[in-house]
Amino acid sequence: MKGLVFTEFLNQVEEQFGLETLDKVLYSSNLNLKSGGVYTAVGTYPHSELIGLVQELSKEAKIPVPELLKSFGKYLFTVFEKNYGSLFLSIRTSLDLLEKVESYIHVEVQKLYPDAELPTLEKSRISENCLLMVYKSNRRLADFAEGLILGCAEYFGERLSIIKEDLSNGEGREVKFTISKI
Repeated sequence: MKGLVFTEFLNQVEEQFGLETLDKVLYSSNLNLKSGGVYTAVGTYPHSELIGLVQELSKEAKIPVPELLKSFGKYLFTVFEKNYGSLFLSIRTSLDLLEKVESYIHVEVQKLYPDAELPTLEKSRISENCLLMVYKSNRRLADFAEGLILGCAEYFGERLSIIKEDLSNGEGREVKFTISKI
């Protein structure tokens, strides 16, 4: 997983929970982190380290892991918008952007970071106001993906209804999102 994800997660923890909480999370996690809890935006790290950090934050903040992952997805979308907003200029709605993630956004990410391991997103536009997306990844970060979807909706000033269905017998490797504009 790219270091940008880690550095921004740590930024979010510091902003929303404070430096003391960030230090506790890093200290508690440090025994299990190959990186020692030190990340650079361009580095590549095991996704298990992110999960470990989120689990430690969950214990410290008493917030469920899925809720933290969603919150981080929303936060990271704002970072993407600030850093890569030019990619969004010709796109008018959240569903239009979500429809282009696999064919456009992920292609651009691979150009910048050839070693990035991205989830697969299959999509099907049901109507102007409804999109089906199937998230596939062994990393099991569908809650994080949902947060990115919610961040996208906020960026476009839209409200979305999101229905999640796990297609992998509760493993989280394959999750269908039915996304509708409200």
